[in-house]
This record gives sequence, structure tokens and C-alpha cells, in this order.
Amino acid sequence: MRVLSVELGVDEPDSLLRARSAQKAGIPEEAIRGLRVAHRALDARRRGGRHELRFVHHVDLDLDPDSPDAALAAVLARALRSGRVREVDPPPGFRRDDVDRAVAPGRIVVVGSGPAGLYAAWTLAANGVAVDVIDRGPALRERSRAVARFTRTRELDPERNLLFGEGGAGTYSDGKLYTRTQHGLEAPIVETLIEAGADPRIAFDARAHVGTDRLHRILPRLRERLESMGVRFHFDTRLEGWTRDATGSRVRVLRTQAGEIDCDGVVLALGHSARDTIRALAADGLVVEAKPFQLGLRIEHPQPLVDAGRFGPDADLERLGHAYYTLVSKAQPATPGVHSFCMCPGGQIVAAVAQPGLLCTNGMSNSRHSSPFANSGLVVTLGPREYGEGAFAGVVHQERLEAAFFAAGGSDWTAPAQRVPDFLAGRETRDLGRSSYKLGLSSQRLDRLLEPSVVEGLRLAIRRFDRQIPGYASEAGVLVGVESRSSGPLRLTRDPATRRAVGLDNVWPVGEGAGYAGGIMSAAIDGARSAWALLGVAG
Repeated sequence: MRVLSVELGVDEPDSLLRARSAQKAGIPEEAIRGLRVAHRALDARRRGGRHELRFVHHVDLDLDPDSPDAALAAVLARALRSGRVREVDPPPGFRRDDVDRAVAPGRIVVVGSGPAGLYAAWTLAANGVAVDVIDRGPALRERSRAVARFTRTRELDPERNLLFGEGGAGTYSDGKLYTRTQHGLEAPIVETLIEAGADPRIAFDARAHVGTDRLHRILPRLRERLESMGVRFHFDTRLEGWTRDATGSRVRVLRTQAGEIDCDGVVLALGHSARDTIRALAADGLVVEAKPFQLGLRIEHPQPLVDAGRFGPDADLERLGHAYYTLVSKAQPATPGVHSFCMCPGGQIVAAVAQPGLLCTNGMSNSRHSSPFANSGLVVTLGPREYGEGAFAGVVHQERLEAAFFAAGGSDWTAPAQRVPDFLAGRETRDLGRSSYKLGLSSQRLDRLLEPSVVEGLRLAIRRFDRQIPGYASEAGVLVGVESRSSGPLRLTRDPATRRAVGLDNVWPVGEGAGYAGGIMSAAIDGARSAWALLGVAG
């Protein structure tokens, strides 16, 4: 049984949870044999202009079976009707008893080692399937060296960077795990991460965050675990095309730059930036459609400004950690809506690039949130009305902006930037000050590089956000661009019931690059669910 919304003040000890949970459920405290925090969130909303911080918990109770059955059952029935508690099913495992193991699917090739690919492979292997994982980039050690070399020399390797390689793009976007998916698979996925070295608090923290530094230790351990389950990994193996059978409906051979690979099925977990691969597959039978995507700028502030704005000037940061935020500005008749994305407390801005001549920013942070800066994407949603018709029209629009920002910064991945008041007023910034972006900033008129509607939406949003976090629109804030890959502009069309690619009987597109997820956890869940679909079971 789960008791919902059990509150504790930030200065109150966790030992009070037992009594508060019993009170909320309306049961005697002695009926509780044990408890587990299933979810914890910090409520930092101001009330009457004052900061009244509190933790809000969902608590799973293990009740004493020797408690008076009839009386307790009546109390619990009333609590269930009131919505104060709810029954919770045990989370599923990756291995399913309803899989028909007499019908072997043969050898499955998973293309991509990001979260969607890894957990598709995990689910298949847990059910006895032979799996190969191929990835265009290198294993993590070589990938890390290439990223460090790019930061030091500005020499970009198109196959070894912040977007391609073991773990996918999420390896360098700090390991946020929170999602709105609300699927039972979240629990076993989190458990694998904890077993591999993640902080156990990610099991219940509403803002669960692994950290880029810890991900670099966890990912090789996940790979070792998968290899012990029989999964084979092939890095530096870029998919370039495939060969179908005589019917045209089944892929039999994958063509890679490392040679041909026979397969009985394919899970496409390509990630949001493998446009060359998607174009090649679209020319050979893969159905691709345009979808709306998010685009905007990244905003950076001193972390103490955000801490004070969210928690008040005297907050206990040792207990609370650094402040984060989620901000939304609703659309108006003449301006688009804006929302914050991938907010990184104590983080840094990075160049999330894989192609020469293009610039895209992203944010990341290590597990300790030790940077003096906070940053977040501020993005609007664009659709075919803004970028035109055609499956790849959004990609063309996205890359046109990325090329413009690359050129404006000096064509060396220096990022164009503008102080917030100057962006709001439409003037050039004279002094940008310090930033976490290691490749340097160049003062530019960002309001002239973006479309007018996007600029007006961002201006309206920033003024609104300044009322929620005082100082948000001040000189302390710097805008950096362009933030263009918080989501992808493509969807690899699949059947909603079978999750197969339309027109292909043994291809399953998954994850963010396929247009069905928007972050590490949702991508991992999508990969695992599609693996279940491949095995013929619902999920």
C-alpha cells in the first residue's frame, strides 16, 4: 500500500515518516511493520511571499498481518476511496514468463548503445535471445579521450564526440532520470544503475540524477553485465544500409563500415543525431516522417542566484542540495510557449556536436553539482508550419540555424552569447564575463540569429520567469546558443500495436532518435517495451 503526499518540513527528521504515514492513512502506527520511500520531491513554492520548503513523500507500507483484519480493512478501504492511499503492483522484471521460448526470434542486432539500445538488449538477453549491439562510436574510454582532445584542440572527430559512442548522447548530458512516463519498468532499470554504482537515492528522488562523472564508471559495468548475459558489442561499426529479402519486408543483412552482419531482426536505437544513417535507410524502405521539435537558447546564471531565488537566502544547502527549476511560459496569440529543459544545477554548457560546421549547445553536470553556474535550455516548439513540408524539412531548418551560429561565433565552436538585458532590449553585449562553456563565448546579437517569433517568445518568458526567480532577467544571466537538439525533428514511423517499422516485419525503431522518447529513462523504457513487443508480449 502506498500513502501519498506525506509531508515533512526540511528541518524535520526522516524518523517522523512512520507516524505521519500512519496518520495520513488513518491506521495505527503499530500496524506498520516496515516502510520504504517510493518518491520524494522538494516543494519550494512560495506561500504568501515566504519560502516554506517541505519534502513531499510517497511511502510504501508493509503492514503487520497480525493487525485486526476487519477494522484495518475498513480503514484502508476508506483511505483508498479518499485518494490518500493507493494499491501498488509489484514492478515487472525484464524477464517475462509469458514469452513463448519455443519460438526463437534468432539473432537480433541492436543498432546503438544509448539507453534505448542498452535496455532493449538487456530485455532480449534476459529472455534468452542472442543479441549483438553495434555502435558507430567507440567504447567509453576512447570516446572520453576524443572529447578531451576536442575541448583542448577544437579538432572534431565526427564519430567520437559528445553525441556518438558508448552510452549515446546521454553520457554527456548528466544522467537525469526523471520522466513523466510512469511505467513499472522504471524500477528495474533504476535497480540496474544502482547495482552498477549509482547513488541509491535515485530510486526515490523526484529529480533523480546520476551525474556525468558517475555515468563514466557505470556504463562499462552495465556493458560487462550484458556481456555476461551473452550480448556481444561491436564499437566503431557505423550502419550504412541494409539488404532486404525477396519480399522486401524483412531485413536480412546490415551493411556497416566494418563489414556485413547477418540478422534475424533489428532494433534501431540510432539517437537523435544519426541523420546520415536515417537518410540512407529512408532511401532503402524505412518510412520517416517529420515531427515537431524544440529549439531555443541555453541560459546561464550564478548558482547562488538560483539557490536564493528558489529556497530563500538562508537555505540549508547541505540538506537541500543546489536548487533546480522547471519553468513554463504559456503560448500567447502572437508568441509561442517556452519551457525550460535539461536544467543543470552546478553544471556546465558543452558543445554537443558531431558534424563540422555546426554548433549546438547542451548542459551537463557531475554528481556533486560543483560548478558555480546553473544553466538550462529555454526552448519553443516548432512544427511544419514554421519549417516547411517534407520528412527532412525540420532537419534542414535545424542545421541551417546551427550553421549560422557556428559562423557567428567565428567558425571554431566559440559560442555566440548575449547578456539577458541586452537580449531583451535588442542591443549588443560589451562584456560577457565568465562562463562554464570551455570553448569560449563571442558577443553576438542572438535576437538577430533566431526567428522573430522565437525571440519574442523567449523575451516574454524570461520576463515572466524573473517574477519566479528574482534576478533571472538581470545582468547576471547570459544566453548562449543555439540549443537545437533537445528533441529530434524526425519520427521513424512504427505500428502502434506491434512497434514494428511500417512496411518492415523485423525492424523495431526505438528511443529518442526514432521520435518516441525524450530523455534517458523514457528512452530506456521504450527500448525495453519494444523488446517485449519483439518477443510477442504486451507491455
